[in-house]
Amino acid sequence: MPMLTAVWLCAFAYSSLSQAHSDHDLYTQSPPQKSLSNDPLYYNDPLPLSTREHWMRLANTQVLYAHTPCPFMAFGTAIVNHTLSFLDPTHPGELICTGLNHNNHTANPILDGEIAAIENCSVILTDSRGPYKLSPQEAIQAYTDFTIYTNGEPCPMCASAIVWTGFREMVYGSSIAKLVQMGWPQIRVDSRTIFEGSWDLRRTKTAWVGSVLNNETDRVYEWQFQSHVECPKGCSRQEAGGRCLVS
Repeated sequence: MPMLTAVWLCAFAYSSLSQAHSDHDLYTQSPPQKSLSNDPLYYNDPLPLSTREHWMRLANTQVLYAHTPCPFMAFGTAIVNHTLSFLDPTHPGELICTGLNHNNHTANPILDGEIAAIENCSVILTDSRGPYKLSPQEAIQAYTDFTIYTNGEPCPMCASAIVWTGFREMVYGSSIAKLVQMGWPQIRVDSRTIFEGSWDLRRTKTAWVGSVLNNETDRVYEWQFQSHVECPKGCSRQEAGGRCLVS
């Protein structure tokens, strides 16, 4: 009996090891995801840099609509339809909706800027009194023509939501690596890893452009965890090394 048990355990271990290798191969044997950028800048981007910067600046300035002059979670998003832009690069595109991180004001820990924008767009697109009046099915299909701009690189949760939504493109400002450098706690999985791991989904393969206007987007993230950085206008540190609070 001990011999039979040993043989069974060896067979089980071999089977488990083989399955582990099989699972590993499943995750590693994926074709490369398409990219519009050779990080960090704009390789083979079909649209002018000025267009990208225009919408990134709009996403970045969403923090102006926060409930405080020193918004801690300063993550802003804009969703744009570039259908006409791809036909005529001089056309800037059409803004569909915006979003801002509202974690601290809704008690919803997953309401990041990207998630908030997707929810806002879904309401706008299907509003029977709005400009689009789409059915739910039509709204879901419409996302495959849209580009999502976000001033901070999406976390793994938001990057996954972007993939599942089926956006045509994703454009971000400050990278996760830069956020970490400035002291932000992050799940250290970049959006490229999420996108490359989603190659077999049936919806549109989302392309991405990284580090757009990051010289401006970095500024909204540099004061929260770096006490030597000056607070935003209208806020100050009440004590050395303290948080920025409304003056």
